[in-house]
Amino acid sequence: MKHTTLTILLLALLLASITGCSSNQGSANGGTGTPRTIETGKTESNKEVKLRIAWWGGQARHDYTLKLIEMYQQLNPNVKIDTEYAGFDDYWKKLAPQAAANQLPDIIQMDISYLTQYGTKDQLEDLSTLTSSGTIDVHAATPETVNSGRVDGKLYGIPLGMNAMGATFDAAMLKQAGISSIPPNWTWSDLEFIAKRMKAQGKVLDHMRFDQFFPYYLRTQGQHYFSSDGTSLGYKDSRYFIDYFKMYLKWYEAGYMRDWDKEALSKLTPEENPVVLGDGFMTMAWSNQFASLQEAAKKPLTLIGLPGPNGKLGLYLKPTMLFSMAKSSKQKTEAAKFISWFLNDIEANKLIKGDRGIPISKTVKDALKPTLSEQDQKIYNYMTWVEQNSSSMDPPDPIGAAEVSKLLRDMQEQILYKKLSVEEAADKFSNEANAILARNKK
Repeated sequence: MKHTTLTILLLALLLASITGCSSNQGSANGGTGTPRTIETGKTESNKEVKLRIAWWGGQARHDYTLKLIEMYQQLNPNVKIDTEYAGFDDYWKKLAPQAAANQLPDIIQMDISYLTQYGTKDQLEDLSTLTSSGTIDVHAATPETVNSGRVDGKLYGIPLGMNAMGATFDAAMLKQAGISSIPPNWTWSDLEFIAKRMKAQGKVLDHMRFDQFFPYYLRTQGQHYFSSDGTSLGYKDSRYFIDYFKMYLKWYEAGYMRDWDKEALSKLTPEENPVVLGDGFMTMAWSNQFASLQEAAKKPLTLIGLPGPNGKLGLYLKPTMLFSMAKSSKQKTEAAKFISWFLNDIEANKLIKGDRGIPISKTVKDALKPTLSEQDQKIYNYMTWVEQNSSSMDPPDPIGAAEVSKLLRDMQEQILYKKLSVEEAADKFSNEANAILARNKK
């Protein structure tokens, strides 16, 4: 009996010893009992992560974005980021086959005009859960700003900044030609007068991008480029097309703009802009492009609103660009962390300098104001003015918008090359664009 009792006591001590060792092993891993990852010898949080990111822009944007990525990798040594970048048109040409092959980058710089196309084809992740959890921190942005990245209730993109269209010009060049200033409520007639004066100086007006400024013109006329449901053009009367492109053709034939042959070869980078090259006096561009144009030109430039009448109806605030996430990404949480850092890190945004728009975070915006250069302050001042002199943005472009815009570019080209009259182009564009958009009907 004594022998049996001793045996039981020894077994109890042995079990206690084993249990104690197991408990101590858990404490060694942080007191949670979480085992180490045997394959790598690292905790899960230190496991190596590879991300791909893609964006469009000019050389200045490429340079600072690469610096930002290096900063992030230094802060997160386990993260390695592969980069892909190009000019605007080439960017979308490269992205399309990647989407078709289900090989989109983890983080995609997205334009509002493509958001519906990629989002509704189940190629983009709905980021609602990641913002709700705080993984992507948007608490310092207004709900209206964040929601501008929604399509059919799903958050397919986080705005990186807000901007508005504007006219960027070389004030010193105009002054030399006897034009001391441009009035705030200037008109298309004023622009024509200025262009005529500047042509005598051998300086041109940069071509206005067809898919941005025809829609702006429509808005000033109380019309819209697309219908509210996205299944047709938003205007019925062809006179709007005819009036705009007759004005455009008149200016082109008068020599106010550079030859279309030269324009067609442009990659739309800041370095190729006529104002930067010195042979142009004005370019119509988004406010966020002012910083890169300024840097490339290496001379003071000025930013004002677009010509009217009814410029307030035409102007609107929109996301400069957004970060979207590929539905196919295997690293959604890590991609979300990078997006959140990009939006909220003050040092990172000091490098961005408003190139991707005025930051959506009020915290970041307030922190940057004292650090702004005189030129960067011009963007902030302009955006403050636009807030009081603009109207609500239209919904994100519908599926088929890119195809419609390609058609519009073709129509503009055929008008300028005299292959179609403006009236013929108006009818052709209306018929074919409506056919493209009608495919969206369910």
